[in-house]
Amino acid sequence: MVTAIVLIKAKTNRISGLANQIAEMDGVQEVFSVAGRYDLVGIVKVARNDDLADVITDKMRHLEGIVETETMIAFRAYSKKELEAGFELGLD
Repeated sequence: MVTAIVLIKAKTNRISGLANQIAEMDGVQEVFSVAGRYDLVGIVKVARNDDLADVITDKMRHLEGIVETETMIAFRAYSKKELEAGFELGLD
């Protein structure tokens, strides 16, 4: 599984509509409206790196109102739930 975090700058009048469109895309797990330099953050989870191109480059970036994107590919995922499960198994 490949996880990518997509930072999205959008036209102000399109943020809400884009968030809904992006959230409906295959491979997109969540979309957050955020404050700061970017307007939206999308979490994409797909089987292969090639699938990222299908979702982000071929579909997401062509949506009307997207000004710019920056994609970060996750190497590892750390969460409280996973860490607690590891301790229960006796992992160091």
